[in-house]
Amino acid sequence: MGDGLERALQQAFTRPIPKSPGAQMRYLVKQLKGTRAVAEQLGISQRTVERYVKDQIRRPRADLAQRLADAVRERWQPRVRAQARKQAATSTGVVIDVRARFGFTAAPGTTDDARLRHITLALPPQYAARLFDAQDAGASEQQLRDLAGQALGEVYFRDGGRRAQGLDVEFTDIEKLEIDL
Repeated sequence: MGDGLERALQQAFTRPIPKSPGAQMRYLVKQLKGTRAVAEQLGISQRTVERYVKDQIRRPRADLAQRLADAVRERWQPRVRAQARKQAATSTGVVIDVRARFGFTAAPGTTDDARLRHITLALPPQYAARLFDAQDAGASEQQLRDLAGQALGEVYFRDGGRRAQGLDVEFTDIEKLEIDL
C-alpha cells in the first residue's frame, strides 16, 4: 500500500531521474551534503562513492544499482511530489484499482462470505488525505490497508451512508493494488 502511494507520486514527476550511476551518485552527494552520508546510506565505502562521482566506476552491482536508484527516486523533485500530494488531498483524490478478497461483518442472515472482487474506484480527497497523513506519521502497511478498506467500504459498499449502514468491510488477500493520482 505504501509503495503504491509512492509510485502514484512518482507519476507526477516532470523530469526523469538521472540515468547513469555517476549522475545519480553526484545527485545524492549534493542532496546529502557529502560522500560519507551517501556511503552510510548505501552501505558502501566513502572511497567507492568518490569513484562513482568521478566516473571511475561505471557499472554498479545489481543490488547497489537498485538501492542507488531508490535513494535518488526518494529525494527526486520534492516540491512536485508535495504539490501532487496536496492536490490529491484537497481537490482530486486518488483512484484505487484493487483485486482483493472482501468480506463483511453485518447483521445475521445476510450474505457476508468473503469473495474476490476487482474494484476500480475514485476515492474523494478526504480519504486520500487520510492515507497520506497516515503514511507521513509512519503507519504500518496493515494500518494503511485498514484505512484503504475503510475508504472502500464507505464509498463503494455503503455508498456514502445511503445503504448498508451496519456493514463493516474486511479487506484481505490483496492480489493487485494500484493507486493513481
